[in-house]
Amino acid sequence: MTVFHRNESVEPLPNLLKGGVVAIGNFDGVHRGHQSVLERALRLAEELGVPALVLTFEPHPRSLFRPDQPVFRITPAPLKAKILEKMGFRAVIEYPFTTEFSQRSAEDFIQSILIDWLGVAQVVTGFDFHFGRNREGGPAYLMEAGQRHGFGVTLVDAFRDENASVISSSRIRDRISEGDVVGAAGLLGYRYTVAAEVIHGKQLGRTLGYPTANMALAPETPLRAGIYAVRLRRPDGVIRDGVASFGYRPTVTENGAALLETFVFDFTGDLYGETCAVSFFGHLRDEAKFDSLEALIVQMEQDDQEARALLSGVTPLSEIDRAVCF
Repeated sequence: MTVFHRNESVEPLPNLLKGGVVAIGNFDGVHRGHQSVLERALRLAEELGVPALVLTFEPHPRSLFRPDQPVFRITPAPLKAKILEKMGFRAVIEYPFTTEFSQRSAEDFIQSILIDWLGVAQVVTGFDFHFGRNREGGPAYLMEAGQRHGFGVTLVDAFRDENASVISSSRIRDRISEGDVVGAAGLLGYRYTVAAEVIHGKQLGRTLGYPTANMALAPETPLRAGIYAVRLRRPDGVIRDGVASFGYRPTVTENGAALLETFVFDFTGDLYGETCAVSFFGHLRDEAKFDSLEALIVQMEQDDQEARALLSGVTPLSEIDRAVCF
């Protein structure tokens, strides 16, 4: 699959990708609700015998309009692209969301991007999709434009979970902030996953017998501080079980910066400099301050055993989960 970081004013789209079915949306999280839209696009593309593409926007529009309030991204762009590739899309177009783009009219978006650049055969999007300056383009506008210009429009209703509640990115963010990674996985359809470069720490874990791979997550990440059963994927695709602590290390540090520290089971290699992914399978306990390092070590041994037991029985939730976490 190809990922394009470009717009129609820079260079043309390859002919082999024109005339396809295009799913449009931000798709942060690529959760089960998004998957209902994306799967509809894939089915239509197969029926028509044309390529299936995703048109999304980077950075997140809210980051442009509210730079002082960074948006927590459930799935950073590389992970989003990996999931979309696994689903079967031919290409992902990450369109630059700039101030200039936000001021373009709805008709300009349709004519210059959908028709002239992409040559769409069919557009698939959620029922509440809006576009153009001041969100002037909505579902009715898009459908009318499709009739005028000769492309099909499919609007997909909100997807509801087993309790008849709409699945949304905000619900998933709430679960993550509560440490409920199992609940988040139920809404996502796969385990919540982060990715970052492994950096050097103070190596205290090594002296305690638990060397860790340390990662600094984005400051806006709302993950609840605590201990988690996880799996770590290296860039070469090798996956290992582990137990991770996310938080501020109150037993050994005063006012420390938040770190994700993963102890990888039965591993003695060097991960420094690698960009690894960590998938969360269960919350074991909240972060706590211990009276001594000895008490901390006793608890770490218990966390180790509990995480091993939890991970020994896990199975994939979906094909996406299998691709990301297994």
